Amino acid sequence: MKPKTAPREKQGHLLYQDLLEQLNPKDPLLLLGKKIDWKSFERDFAHLYSSVGRPAKPIRLMVGLLLLKQIENLSDERVVAAWMRNPYYQSFCGMEYFQWNAPCDASDLVHFRKRIGEAGTEKIFKASVALHEKASTERDVVIDTTVQEKNITFPTDTKLQVKAISRCLKLAKEEGIKLRRSYRQELKKLLRIKRFSKNKQEKRRCRLPSGE
Repeated sequence: MKPKTAPREKQGHLLYQDLLEQLNPKDPLLLLGKKIDWKSFERDFAHLYSSVGRPAKPIRLMVGLLLLKQIENLSDERVVAAWMRNPYYQSFCGMEYFQWNAPCDASDLVHFRKRIGEAGTEKIFKASVALHEKASTERDVVIDTTVQEKNITFPTDTKLQVKAISRCLKLAKEEGIKLRRSYRQELKKLLRIKRFSKNKQEKRRCRLPSGE
C-alpha cells in the first residue's frame, strides 16, 4: 500500500520535544536535508505502490537511508543500526521525534531498490550530484590506482632481458656496427630455460593437494 504522506503542518507533542529543536541546526547533515527536494521523490515513486494492503515505509525514510548508506559508506545492516543511535540520521530522514526502534529491516532496502529500479536509483544519484553543484563538475579527477593491476614487467624477468638484447642488436645493425658476439644462441637458451621452468612449476602445482 502507498506510504503515508507527512502532514503539511506539524502538530506539537505534549510529552516530547521536536527533534530539530534539540539538534545543532548548523550540522552539515541537517543543512543537506533542507536542500533535498523530498517531495519530488514522493511524487515520482508513489505510483509504484498499490492502493491496498499494509502501509509501506515512508518514501523519504527509504530514500534518506539510501543516501546515508552512500554518504557514510555503510552496508544495509550498518546503516539501519546506526540510524537507531544517531538523532541526526533520524532527522535527516524526516523523523520529528527520536525513535528507539529500527526504521525497517535491512532487507527492506533491497526491496525498495528493486521497486524503484534503475531509473529511480539514477534519480537519487542525480539529486545527490546536483547538491554539490560546481564541486561535482571538477575538470581534474584524481584516481588512486594502488591496487589496480598493472602491465609492468619485473626488471629481472627473462622476457625483458631478451627484449633489451634484441633491441640492441637491431640498433647495431641499423648503425652498421659490427659486434664480436651477437648472443643469439644465448637468447634461445634463455627462452628455453624460461619455458621449461614455467612448465615445471605448472606440473608441480597440479600435483599439489587442493589444501596446500
